[in-house]
Amino acid sequence: MNKRAMMSYLLASVLAMAGFTGVADNHIVQAAAPEKDYASHPAKAAIEFGVQKKYLWLDSKGNFYPNSQMTQGQFIASLVAIRGLKEGAPVPQLPAGHWAKTSYEKAQKAGILDNVKIDPNRLLTKEETALLVFNTWKPYRGEKSPNLTNTGALVTWGWMKPAPKGQPKFREDLPLLRSDAAEILQFMWQDKWQLEQGRQYADEFHKSLKVVNGKITGKVPKGDGNFMIRAMFITNGDGRNGFLNNESFSVPVSTVNSLSFEVINSKDSGIAGGYWYPQLPKLDRENRTQKFYR
Repeated sequence: MNKRAMMSYLLASVLAMAGFTGVADNHIVQAAAPEKDYASHPAKAAIEFGVQKKYLWLDSKGNFYPNSQMTQGQFIASLVAIRGLKEGAPVPQLPAGHWAKTSYEKAQKAGILDNVKIDPNRLLTKEETALLVFNTWKPYRGEKSPNLTNTGALVTWGWMKPAPKGQPKFREDLPLLRSDAAEILQFMWQDKWQLEQGRQYADEFHKSLKVVNGKITGKVPKGDGNFMIRAMFITNGDGRNGFLNNESFSVPVSTVNSLSFEVINSKDSGIAGGYWYPQLPKLDRENRTQKFYR
């Protein structure tokens, strides 16, 4: 090989190594990355949301196994992550070093394991899952409807899919798939987030209220576009006097007898916060945020 040919060969090699050669000229074509097992699944968005928020996890190959049945241990680990629990209580049923022991101890302290038989490998049914959900969410939404099973209450609330057509709507013994769990957990994360936002706006509103010179003054929080925020005075004539996001008000005390404050999710009309001031001009408030049983 002459000197010019040698230089051309070396230059081509350098360019190829730098990635500047076209595919047709490159004899080494890298294989495409394998598609994740949930890439075309209807629950893809819920799975990706959970992975992003770090309450769902993929295996070393990036797979989720959406059509496999969820285990008790996996679901409890996700519930603990969503609640952000830190403190634990003893769970002697699990040996030291067990992969799920820390999650179960935190769940025990928070009351998530009430009336639950501890078995991390147990494949969950809908009814067992719904019990765990209601135990976990009691501090946020209170008790479920006493007239329904756990499954029936969660389906009615809209967080669990009903049974397929032709079967009883609230069938309790159906398996909970991991994809189903991802969707339920997304509802829970979003509900916790909106309740936290609602509480912040309610506190901001409450701090703005003052009674001066026979008038109640205050300002409805501006919000961030995700919520409609509303303050509504009930007048002595049973009328309404309302104010929305970022509006200030000055209302004569003699004309009103009570006040409601609501934070409403603009996307689904969910109640993120509901408070009642029943005895104006006293500014004592009651938390009437929507509960499970309503």
